[in-house]
Parts: sequence; structure tokens; C-alpha cells
Amino acid sequence: MSRPLKKLNAQHEVFAVEYLKDLNATKAAIRAGYSAKTASRKGPDLANDPLVAELIHTLKTERVERTKVDADYVLKRLVEVDQMDAIDILNPDGSIKSIPDWPPIWRQMISGLDLSEIWEGSGDQRQMVGILKKIKWPDKTKNLELIGKHVDVQAFKDKVEHEGNLKDLVPTINVNLTDG
Repeated sequence: MSRPLKKLNAQHEVFAVEYLKDLNATKAAIRAGYSAKTASRKGPDLANDPLVAELIHTLKTERVERTKVDADYVLKRLVEVDQMDAIDILNPDGSIKSIPDWPPIWRQMISGLDLSEIWEGSGDQRQMVGILKKIKWPDKTKNLELIGKHVDVQAFKDKVEHEGNLKDLVPTINVNLTDG
């Protein structure tokens, strides 16, 4: 006699949706309505349940198809940021090009743009003599670190090599057990 097929209940489905938000099983269990006291056990149990895991996989796949954002997309964007060059936004005289003339990656990825007017004089004699423009680049070091952590690159993966026998690493202790 075969067992009846197990079905997901509504709380399991809520857990799967919540799990996708931060991939934290404990937090997802709490947000799905499970007790905070038992969530650290219940969450991983749910995430490892074959039916729940299948639903999570399906939801992830649907999200990738819907957003068109997958690991390949993220890596390509990181490479675009890595290739950003100040010459792309500067005129030959060093002035900043008009923002519509910037490449899209610059418009999308700068961390900040500050404009400050510079004034001289006072009262009726006060006049603007310039504008200070500051552009904050994305953190290129962090960007390279993220690229380096990509599975195929593995630039930051620690590699430890060892030659010799394990017994050579363990010190030998000689103990004299005789009296006198």
C-alpha cells in the first residue's frame, strides 16, 4: 500500500516566498508565522523538505525568468563597472561632459554627484565665480573583490598546499617511565 502524497499547506508556501527574500530559513520561518522559539529548527527543516525545496527552486526560476537577472547578468554588470573610465565623462579640457552624454553605466552606477556654487564678495558685489562638481565612483576595489569571488574566477579562494607525511607534522614526545 503506497503512502498518500504529501501536500504543501499555505504556511509552507508563505515560507518559500519569504525564504527568497534573504535566503535565511530562520527569519523566513518567523515571517511565515512559526514560533520564534522554534524557528531556528523549523526553518532549516522546511528548507530541506523536498516539496518545499522544489517550490523554492520553482520560485527562483520564475524570478530569474521574470527579472532576467541571474549570476551571468550580475557578473557582466560587475565587469562593466570595472571598465568605467573617467575619460568617458570628461571633455579634453578636464570639464565634465553633460550627463546625457555619459555612457549608461556611469549614469546608473555612480555613488553620488555633488554640485556646489562658489561665490565671492558680499552684498551687491557678491557673484558666483564657479561651480564645484564632485563625482563619487563606485567602490572599484569591492567590485573587483566581487568579481574575484565568482566561482569560475576564484581569485580570492584560499589554496593551501602541503607536501610530506602527516607524521612529520606531529611532534614526537619521548617520556621515560622508569624510576630512578
